[in-house]
Amino acid sequence: MKKEPLIVFISILFLLVSCRVKDENIESAIFAPVNYVDPYIGTGGHGHTFLGVAAPFGAVQIGPNNINKGWDWCSGYHYSDSIVIGFSHLHLNGTGCSDTGDLLFMPYTGKMRTQPGTQDNPLSGYASYYSKSDETALPGYYGVVLKTHRTKVELTASDRVAFHRYTFPKNVEKYVMINLKDANGDDRPTDTYLEQVNDTTVSGYRCSSGWSKQQQIYFTAVFSEPIRLALFHDSIPVQGNVLQGIDVKGNVIVASDVERLDVKVGISPVSMENAAANIRQEIADWNFERVVDETTAKWNAELSKLQVSTTDTVAKRIFYTALYHAFIQPAMFNDCNKEYRGTDKNVYGDPGFTNYTVFSLWDTYRAAHPLYTLVQPERVPDFINSMLAIYEQQGRLPVWHLYGSDTNEMIGIQSVPVIADAILKNMKGFNYERAYQAMKASMMSDYKGLSYVTKLEYIPADKEKESVAKGLEYAIADWGVAQVARKLGKVDDYEYFSKRALAYQKYWDKDTRFFRGKNQDGSWLTPFNPVHSTHRNDAYCEGNGWQYTWLVPHDVEGLISLLGGDDAFVSKLDSLFSVNADLGDAASPDISGLIGQYAHGNEPGHHTVYLYSYAGLQWKTAEKVDYILSQMYHDSSDGLQGNEDCGQMSSWYVFSSLGFYPVNPSNGIYVFGRPIFDKVALKLPENKVFEIRTVNNSRENKYIQSVQLNGRPYDKSYISHADIVNGGTLVITMGNKPNKDFGANMDCRPKSAIK
Repeated sequence: MKKEPLIVFISILFLLVSCRVKDENIESAIFAPVNYVDPYIGTGGHGHTFLGVAAPFGAVQIGPNNINKGWDWCSGYHYSDSIVIGFSHLHLNGTGCSDTGDLLFMPYTGKMRTQPGTQDNPLSGYASYYSKSDETALPGYYGVVLKTHRTKVELTASDRVAFHRYTFPKNVEKYVMINLKDANGDDRPTDTYLEQVNDTTVSGYRCSSGWSKQQQIYFTAVFSEPIRLALFHDSIPVQGNVLQGIDVKGNVIVASDVERLDVKVGISPVSMENAAANIRQEIADWNFERVVDETTAKWNAELSKLQVSTTDTVAKRIFYTALYHAFIQPAMFNDCNKEYRGTDKNVYGDPGFTNYTVFSLWDTYRAAHPLYTLVQPERVPDFINSMLAIYEQQGRLPVWHLYGSDTNEMIGIQSVPVIADAILKNMKGFNYERAYQAMKASMMSDYKGLSYVTKLEYIPADKEKESVAKGLEYAIADWGVAQVARKLGKVDDYEYFSKRALAYQKYWDKDTRFFRGKNQDGSWLTPFNPVHSTHRNDAYCEGNGWQYTWLVPHDVEGLISLLGGDDAFVSKLDSLFSVNADLGDAASPDISGLIGQYAHGNEPGHHTVYLYSYAGLQWKTAEKVDYILSQMYHDSSDGLQGNEDCGQMSSWYVFSSLGFYPVNPSNGIYVFGRPIFDKVALKLPENKVFEIRTVNNSRENKYIQSVQLNGRPYDKSYISHADIVNGGTLVITMGNKPNKDFGANMDCRPKSAIK
């Protein structure tokens, strides 16, 4: 990446913080992991990652927007592009659907325009060409030169305020377009408003419907120089200082002698007044460099919670970029005064916690949320309390909550295992009984086929699409409810939900040895093809029969039994990675990163490579993990095998590179795989540290030979959450040949049930 002359101060800062003082125990006295973050990773290919600036878990995600050309522009930006139409204040990181892109600001020069232009003719509007050589992306700073307008744009952000800096050419007409009509993908405005408050301030709001059906975002923009505002209904000029409609745009007119213009844009889910107050609270002055430094320091602090030592700088870049991607969301969804807008659209005062949104739970419950319990334990109670508030406002725990609305996207109610995980790990800061009642009520609702689970113990394929996928996901959540019921002494509920957790067996066809769609009359959905659907009512969701065979992380022992024991289980699992067959023309683009029929590019299979350990063959897990780590993650724009999905794809890498993974995301057990770093220090609360040391670490030595925990031999092929958070030292000795005895004994294998 080219470092622009105007950000020399950033380069100097990074050089200073990256100086290392080495001894045999400490790699660096001053540790700056931001040096290893490359925000371009995942912006190409199908990664869909966000490019721009956001504080860790911040409300604002300010960054560039291209003209949307389809699925690979879900985040608003793609590495292959060279046309920018503005810089919006909300983005999504790696999702498979387009939304947000709200509050689009675009500085430009020449005659006044109201349309961005087109892909074929961008110069017909205010859009601009740019090149990668004139673009810089860092965790706390983004800069680009708009070639068409000879204007430099620099961006940074605090939690709730974006800070723009525009450097214009001399003596030309110059404007800043505020486009409240257009956004990303299918998001459409339902009400927009813009007004000039005084000679340096503009306020407004944008209400829209898209993936999030009722989204409301308010803003106030304060300019460093006097401005005038010309208002438009799309392209139709309107006189006055105030305009409301569904297509409001405003051209901010800047004096021709102004060469540098700074803009602070505060956002709020509540009001324009709160947005202005957020600016006064978070960025009271005009010191752009200070905000860059502070946001960079925030990222350094968060990323330093995991300190890895290795001579492999590529792996280090992938790791810290992955951690960065995991910490972009969930996003704050409240103001400095703690007010927020609920799912019921009412405004709530300070609830006693930080309210969050952007919960991509079908994806993130698998590894991202378990990662937060390890490295963000102080935020987890706020995540849970936000989910409980959503439950009380809409009558069900969130499925995919996005900026004040539940999109109900994907399947399952996978906030349930997230909450179960927090309770079972004894995390404080929320009411367990309140949480349990929300979990129970949500799972006893009639949401997307749950009423059939209650009545029939399975979801009929001829009554509900994606029946197998839904049924397996519900079984995982039911297991979490059961375990929390046991912890809280609710014996009847424990027995009821434990039985429902085994309902996955209802979909098992012993003849084909796959989970299949079953009709209400008990017959199997036909025709059946485990590779791709031949029926318009597919029983799976973004996957096929091969991939869904393994979605039983809460009862792997039960799955082994269904398949006929360890040998049959391993044989079938081996086949998953060797069967090569045409997925069919209708295959989801999410089914990517294929090894045989294993699809690393999508979330349902992320735990699958770790299942060998349940049959006593940990070394086979090591082989598969080693291959995925080295072949499916790269430090390039096309560095991900599938879309990031709000941190899940990256969280798999973070866990797996440390040497373990939460197969069952709620039972507090991490299954060993293949560590790749020489040393890792996990910073824990109360100044505790958990250290992982890898002896004889090399590219060739991918097999665990032996393990020690706190100086004592450790024979298990897994480690518990409790062992990690107590602090201590894990020493893993590696070799280039399998130690087939490691983890082979029944007592040493990971367990699905909590003891």
